Amino acid sequence: MKMPFFPLKLVAFPGEELNLHIFEPRYKELIADIVATEGTFGVCVYNDKLMGFGTEVKLDKIHHRYEDGRLDIKTIGLRPFRIVDFKNPFEGKMYPGGEVEFLEDDLTITNVQQFEFLFYLKEMLYLLKYEVEVDPENVNSYTFAHKIGLKLEEELQLLQLGSEKERVDFLTDHFKRMIPAIKAIEKAKEKIRQNGHFKHLDPLNF
Repeated sequence: MKMPFFPLKLVAFPGEELNLHIFEPRYKELIADIVATEGTFGVCVYNDKLMGFGTEVKLDKIHHRYEDGRLDIKTIGLRPFRIVDFKNPFEGKMYPGGEVEFLEDDLTITNVQQFEFLFYLKEMLYLLKYEVEVDPENVNSYTFAHKIGLKLEEELQLLQLGSEKERVDFLTDHFKRMIPAIKAIEKAKEKIRQNGHFKHLDPLNF
C-alpha cells in the first residue's frame, strides 16, 4: 500500500491519540491532501536516520487553523508497518511517501499473562506517580507505553513485535527490571531527606 509519510522522532502506537502541530509547507500540503481524499498517512520513526518502521494514522479532526496556515490536528494510530520503499519527495508532492507492508498481529493472550502484566503495570504507574485508573477491559500493551520509561529504541522494538503475548512479556520484563531500581532510588532520596535531622536510635546491647 502507498501512503504519505510524516517522519518524526517518536513512535506512534495503534489506538494512540497523537496531537501534531503542522507548520512546514510540505506537511500543510500533506494534510490538505488527506482532507481531500479522506486518506491516511504514516508516522515514520526517525532517530538520526529513518528506522524503517512506522504507524498508519488517520486524521481525527483539525483542532485549530491559524491565519498563517499552520494547523493543530488530532490523529489516531491504526496499524504498524514496515517501509518497503521510501521516496522524498513522493510522486510530485513536496512531502515524502512510499510503499508499506503492514505487520501481522496476533491479539490472543492468556489470563495469567494478562494478570501479571496488569499487576506490574499498576505498580509501575504508582511508583511513577502517574495517577490513572487502569481498566483491564480497555488496557493493552500500547495503552501506557509512553508513560513507563521506555527509550525510543525500546518503543520501536515494542511496535515491531507481532503478537500481544510478545508485547506483554516484553513490558513485564521491563517492569521487573525497573521497579526495583525505582524503589532503590526512592529509598536513597528518603535517606538524603533525613540527613541533618535528629534521629532517635535504639541503644545497642553488646
